[in-house]
Amino acid sequence: MYYYQRIRDMREDNDMSQQQVAELLEITRQQYQLYESGKREMPMHLFVVLAKHYNVSLDYLAGLCQCKKPLG
Repeated sequence: MYYYQRIRDMREDNDMSQQQVAELLEITRQQYQLYESGKREMPMHLFVVLAKHYNVSLDYLAGLCQCKKPLG
């Protein structure tokens, strides 16, 4: 699974709009939409914000594992 599919799934699982996630990341909705569609690479610092918000590991967001629990 690609990271952009995972961030979309996490957003939908948490009943959030693209606008709400964009506000969380302090970017525009259009910029977030490019990340979520895989048209642009998302910077690491934004992955960290999402991982903390969704309480999952960076590995999970990147699609490297199926375990949602944060690394501790």
